[in-house]
Amino acid sequence: MEAAFFDLDKTVIARASMVAFGPSFRRAGLLSRWLVARALYAQLVYLYLGADAERMARMRTAVLRVIVGWEQAFVSRIVEETLESVIEPIVFSEALELIRSHRAAGRKVFIVSASPEEIVAPLARFLGADEAIATRARLDDAGCYTGEVEFYAYGVGKVDAMQRAARRDGIDLAGSWAYSDSITDEPMLRAVGHPVAVNPDRDLAKVAKAAGWEIRRFDRPIPLDAETRQTTPTKIGVVAVCALGIGGVAAGAVALNRRRSAR
Repeated sequence: MEAAFFDLDKTVIARASMVAFGPSFRRAGLLSRWLVARALYAQLVYLYLGADAERMARMRTAVLRVIVGWEQAFVSRIVEETLESVIEPIVFSEALELIRSHRAAGRKVFIVSASPEEIVAPLARFLGADEAIATRARLDDAGCYTGEVEFYAYGVGKVDAMQRAARRDGIDLAGSWAYSDSITDEPMLRAVGHPVAVNPDRDLAKVAKAAGWEIRRFDRPIPLDAETRQTTPTKIGVVAVCALGIGGVAAGAVALNRRRSAR
């Protein structure tokens, strides 16, 4: 069996889905106006500069610090109540076509993301993929986030999870595909026989050209309406917002401090 592994942000989804969640969480008292503003600013930094190991580490540290004690069920309820109005993800039509073509060819499709499983798993179903590989956060007995991570789907962590899935399902990685935009996913791309750089950041573009990998440009985002989506997600947890949004506060704050120091 062959498979296709897709990174999520900026590969399948044209923009981070968390951006629209900020106001809802601020109204619920979980986020301040400052945090929402900084998260939005950080998303612009991420969209234009991409992510590297240092930036991802800062984001992760910020996430773990902010979410300690947050109740998953409460935040999931907020997201569920506002889902239809704010979470309609914008996806690249080219990505949807590839997902469908891989499945039509009998390949298993995975969405592989450092974002938490609370958002990646529902979105994988939403997009018509078979399975998700994502970060798993640890909860205490009360269902609150402890600030610890059980599994971090990043870098070689993604490869480890892919290899486990390959052993479980009898997947031939040498005959499989992987798609990503970021240099942080170089290990994932090297783990398969058909690596594809999608809208690659500068560093990944250099690696892809040197290695002779296929490079694709996705530039046709479309809304996931009733015709294109497979299953509507019903629960997306707090870590989703943190990893994609509040986590970005770290990058934004660091960038802001650097600008102040320069002055």
